[in-house]
Amino acid sequence: MKKLFLTSICILSLAACGSLDTKSQSGLKGDWIITKVSYPGSEYIKVTSFDMADSKCLEGSSWKFIPNNNKGTLSIAKTGCPSFSSPIVWTVTKEGNFTLKITEGEKAKRVTHGYFLKMRNQSESSFQLIDNVEVGGKNVEVVYQFQKI
Repeated sequence: MKKLFLTSICILSLAACGSLDTKSQSGLKGDWIITKVSYPGSEYIKVTSFDMADSKCLEGSSWKFIPNNNKGTLSIAKTGCPSFSSPIVWTVTKEGNFTLKITEGEKAKRVTHGYFLKMRNQSESSFQLIDNVEVGGKNVEVVYQFQKI
């Protein structure tokens, strides 16, 4: 019975790991910046990104992704915007979903709030994260364009 239980645990663990896209994750290794944030009506309407700042404040923000432990950091230091820096925990699924937790010094398991985005157009030097938000009663895509530095 004990062997059956341990075997079941191992199979479940492998299945959980199998749902991650390790190729996409390893392609994110390194330092990145957000070069542009765009969405329909962005010249007239403000969107708060990740419950922390105006989306345009993320332009120029620095991101570091470490794929072997799915951790990293993000930093905002744009003039006229709140200064912010935090560790992050992230994953990419085979379906192209990107999950993000901004941990702000807490252990990831204690952070109950996260963000689910879509990852698109990944290359060696760039990729996009897409967030669906409601703006003026309509669902719009906010596109975060990342460039490797």
